Amino acid sequence: MARVLAGAAEPPDGRYDADIIILALERPEETVAAIMSACDQTGAAIHVFVLDQGSCPETLTWFAAVAGKRGDVTLLAAEQNLGVAGGRNLISDLGHGRVIVALDNDAIFASADTVARLVAALDAEPRLAAIGCRIVTDDGGTDDRSSWGYAEGLRSCSEESFDTVTFVGAGHAIRRTAWEQAGGYDPGLFFCWEEFDFCLRAIALGWRIRYRGDIVIRHKVTAEQRVAWTATRWFYFVRNRLYIERKLGRSWVALAPRIAGYLLRGVRNGLPAQTARAILAARDMAPAMQSRPMPPASVSYLARNDRAPRGSWLRRLTREALRPLGRPSNVASAVKR
Repeated sequence: MARVLAGAAEPPDGRYDADIIILALERPEETVAAIMSACDQTGAAIHVFVLDQGSCPETLTWFAAVAGKRGDVTLLAAEQNLGVAGGRNLISDLGHGRVIVALDNDAIFASADTVARLVAALDAEPRLAAIGCRIVTDDGGTDDRSSWGYAEGLRSCSEESFDTVTFVGAGHAIRRTAWEQAGGYDPGLFFCWEEFDFCLRAIALGWRIRYRGDIVIRHKVTAEQRVAWTATRWFYFVRNRLYIERKLGRSWVALAPRIAGYLLRGVRNGLPAQTARAILAARDMAPAMQSRPMPPASVSYLARNDRAPRGSWLRRLTREALRPLGRPSNVASAVKR
């Protein structure tokens, strides 16, 4: 499904700390910066996997020139665009580092010891499945508002640490044992909500998810090569979220308020047709999956760390359903659709 273009044919033998995975699609300067940022990490034994998903030959030549000089980088090219979920699955499975660290191709680590700190944080808490990093803008170092994947009420806590139910894809770390136990990402999602879906399955197995505001990723916030809300991003946003709820065993009747909220927001943002298409697509996906209701302890975890910070339905209506759609977030930076 992917061929090695340059660099090491495979990761090192034996035990090492982390695989750093990067999905690439054009953005040559930003991607090379991301690769070099990964290679410059100190204090942890690492291997870097870069999977290209459709760049032009000139860009691939540039990537190969960088990877070909390194014994700790493997550059691969996929036969087709697998999306964020499928692409990360592929290169995560190629390594055997005990931690999987993902970095978007338009981001860099804020310091040379970022990966070492992520590994140490997971080592310190054996039941921690994953850590989400604080995402800041590369030019100003302030919070990247387009990459906030948590409750709006927690924005003021961006420099703090708290248990949560997901992480932002631009920069995060996953314990490999948790990754394997939960089954990685659902490739059917393509992109949007794949991190949340994985976290739900990990939480159902008794794992925890942590946000660390003191571990930072610098994100180069630009609109190039991203999926716009007016293109297909809103479609995937709605379809995938409803599909995930169905996987949890929620009936369509129980989902009616959420569907109404999506329809309202779709109309509010001039996307009624895309919203309706997404709802129908979620309905068509549902028969292919097997629902897995959450255990009681996991339901309590979700209520404590997600529903409580989001507040009442009225508050969510004003903060979420009625809020205009912003710029597409980092999750789409390596996907062209």
